[in-house]
Amino acid sequence: MVRTVIGGIVAGFILFCVGFVFWATPLNRLAFSDAGPAESAAVQAALAQNLSRSGTGTYQIPNPDTAGGTILYGRGPVASIHFNTGGFPVEDMNMIVVGFAFALVAGLLMAFALAAVGGGGRSFAGLARLVVLYSAGITFWTILAQPVFGHFGWGYWVYSFIAETTALILAGLVVARWFMPHYRSAAAEAPPATEA
Repeated sequence: MVRTVIGGIVAGFILFCVGFVFWATPLNRLAFSDAGPAESAAVQAALAQNLSRSGTGTYQIPNPDTAGGTILYGRGPVASIHFNTGGFPVEDMNMIVVGFAFALVAGLLMAFALAAVGGGGRSFAGLARLVVLYSAGITFWTILAQPVFGHFGWGYWVYSFIAETTALILAGLVVARWFMPHYRSAAAEAPPATEA
């Protein structure tokens, strides 16, 4: 139990560090399209004028729930907007503290999940396959399917898929290798044969 908790904390630290590299360094600009300064200011002003009263949230623009909205949606352009009424500093330390707490919780969940399936002493190779396939499967569906269903551009989502899959696999492999018990094959445990 203690070993699993320590493994979960280590996994959370790895998730946080990999996330920091991908999302809190200039590398993250690979994920975003750039509208340019003038266009960005115009869109920001339009957002402030038209969404501030509705408040912070995620918006589908135009709203396709009305007959007119359906026509506008089909005509385009369309957008899914994650909107914050107040804004925040780019390097918000509160976000980092809460993000680290999220990473620790995710790492602990990962460690306890691996303990549940690997507690019987599976081999590292078996646990490694589980980590890689399960991590890739989750992110393939939850991240890489987004541009399919939302008709978004692929750049942000491919970058996000690579970042999150890398973080999950690295964290999971460390837990699987150093914090889970492993069985040794019968051949490895057998005493060496003696010559007659």
